[in-house]
Amino acid sequence: MLKIETESKFLKVKCRSCGSEQIIFNKASREIRCRICGDTFAKPTGGLAEIKGDVIETLE
Repeated sequence: MLKIETESKFLKVKCRSCGSEQIIFNKASREIRCRICGDTFAKPTGGLAEIKGDVIETLE
């Protein structure tokens, strides 16, 4: 069976300001903010998002 690899992944990211965790998409098409404090987790770049938080885990 052929397994197809993609760059699209979900990431568990920890907020640098308040420490809360959130799962985000690594190809975000809009700015993603922390649900608790409003700090920015990711900014879109037209491809892979620029991640501003600390990536804890990559989910597949």
